[in-house]
Amino acid sequence: MPGNTFGQLFRVTTAGESHGPANVVIIDGCPPGLPLSEADIATDLERRRPGQSKIVTQRKETDAPEILSGVFEGETTGTPIAILVRNEDQRSRDYSNIKDVYRPGHADYTFDAKFGRRDYRGGGRSSARETVVRVAAGAVAKKLLSHAFGGEVVGYVTQVGDIKASISGRVTLDQVERLPDGEPNIVRCPDPVAAAQMVELIGKVRKDQDSVGGIAEIAAYEVPAGLGEPVFDKLKADLGKALFSLPAVMGVEYGAGFSVATLRGSQSNDPFEADAQGRIVTRSNRHGGMLGGISSGMPIVTRAAVKPTSSLPRAQDTVTSSGEPTTIRTTGRHDPCVLPRFVPMGEAMVALVLADHWLRWKAIRD
Repeated sequence: MPGNTFGQLFRVTTAGESHGPANVVIIDGCPPGLPLSEADIATDLERRRPGQSKIVTQRKETDAPEILSGVFEGETTGTPIAILVRNEDQRSRDYSNIKDVYRPGHADYTFDAKFGRRDYRGGGRSSARETVVRVAAGAVAKKLLSHAFGGEVVGYVTQVGDIKASISGRVTLDQVERLPDGEPNIVRCPDPVAAAQMVELIGKVRKDQDSVGGIAEIAAYEVPAGLGEPVFDKLKADLGKALFSLPAVMGVEYGAGFSVATLRGSQSNDPFEADAQGRIVTRSNRHGGMLGGISSGMPIVTRAAVKPTSSLPRAQDTVTSSGEPTTIRTTGRHDPCVLPRFVPMGEAMVALVLADHWLRWKAIRD
């Protein structure tokens, strides 16, 4: 099965299924001497973990990472890093009734069309459970970015259903994870008023045996100018591929995105100027931190539209593998809204791209 490796110099390969014994990632290309521990990785896995609040799936997984190789005496060795995350709370019996039935919105039919067989337990390889080790790899990439140039990647929810947040300025991780009163921000929206409305909407949707989608924004700060390749390997192209590779993503944009369709060139362009330190910057950032597919030194801002969860406890029309009409109610434990747990997934993919392109840039500049 091809397509399980991502990146050129900072390369990750994942393996595992939703209801298998574990998921694993191998990271190749991480430079030696980077301080790294399982605790560094566990922080983001905790943010992605199922069962963390009342508005996400109640599957119980500790998601404790195990570093199998590539780290010695607390630092990377330059050899491949292998990280294992075990599955502990599978309920495969919940999926026995869909062995020969295609779930609407899922990859059941397309996996059969491609391979002639599929692991129907929780979606197998197509399940979002696979992203647990992407987040583990992303944690390593984040640490590399921080050590290399003080880079930081922060994701947050900007919209759930028709509820839109009001966000301005640089968003901090603390704003994403905590409300002003110190309570956990379970929806990961930095606008406290909108966050409360989002939580209420998700609860209502769950009671209706339905689901809801939304939008997450992922911003990368302190990224130096010069990352990215002209033509086919543009930074924006690789970021688009990275985010589209995540389950449930239906659209990706950066900077001003689709709103440029209504602008004039004079409104769309970002004027250049020098800041107080003499660095070249732009007065605005409609270009989202990338020009010609190469980073400009301004914050890189991307957004992903995430569809409502396809697994629903209410009846949906479908067919069996032999084409017979039937209905299906999906049992098991599922997120009524993917967005809160999508945030660390989106951060991970952006960090992996930036780590890869930073190494590629260093290879031609040093």
